[in-house]
Amino acid sequence: MNIRPYIVLNDVSSLSIKGLIISTLPPIRKPKIRTQIEEIDGRDGDIVTELGFAAYDKPIEIGLSYDYDVDDIIEFFNSKGKVVFSNEPDKYYNYAIYDQIDFEKLIRFKTATVNLHVQPFKYSDVEGIKTYNFTSALSGSFQIRNNGNYFSKPIITITGSGTVNLSLNGNQIFILDLSSIRTIIIDVAAMNAYGTDGTLKNRFVIGEYDDFSLKAGNNIVEFTGSVSQVQIKSYSRWV
Repeated sequence: MNIRPYIVLNDVSSLSIKGLIISTLPPIRKPKIRTQIEEIDGRDGDIVTELGFAAYDKPIEIGLSYDYDVDDIIEFFNSKGKVVFSNEPDKYYNYAIYDQIDFEKLIRFKTATVNLHVQPFKYSDVEGIKTYNFTSALSGSFQIRNNGNYFSKPIITITGSGTVNLSLNGNQIFILDLSSIRTIIIDVAAMNAYGTDGTLKNRFVIGEYDDFSLKAGNNIVEFTGSVSQVQIKSYSRWV
């Protein structure tokens, strides 16, 4: 039995909204690369500088069944955050809705278009935290996999004592001072370090956060120093 198309906005499924029908879902496509093109007199061709992936719109067609509640539907779409599409049920996008939705048309003709403005990357919606425990070790290593097709920016939680050196794929990235705090959380995407109470602990970390980006596939993390536990979430992402 085929389940009709649906979306999930911030963990609330459209299937749970009374009378709301998701008629069509947007196609799965790669985001456009933003470019800067420079033409120079006397030079053949041009110089193209890649500026990163562009955000884009994912339009969905919605409809109404006979028992709809338009207030619930308005509330459902008055949101931003995380969206999952049923044609990619194991991934999510970060989205916002900026365009006006014609609810009058929806009520009159029982159909309307909703544009979800999504950021270019999609992330695993089923990925958990990996935990590695160590006993009486002054050095160690483990493998973490980025299941996506583009580099990812993980969150790493390290528990230990003294000075700890952290390397990724053979390159030393961080020097951590755990002499006065036992646990430090490194958020590579946010480029910040935190204590377990949420306070900033950047002064206890030396290194370039962006350098601890996981390549697609397997990655090797190594440490020297007294470490009892490492927790890591890779945030695998795709374009």
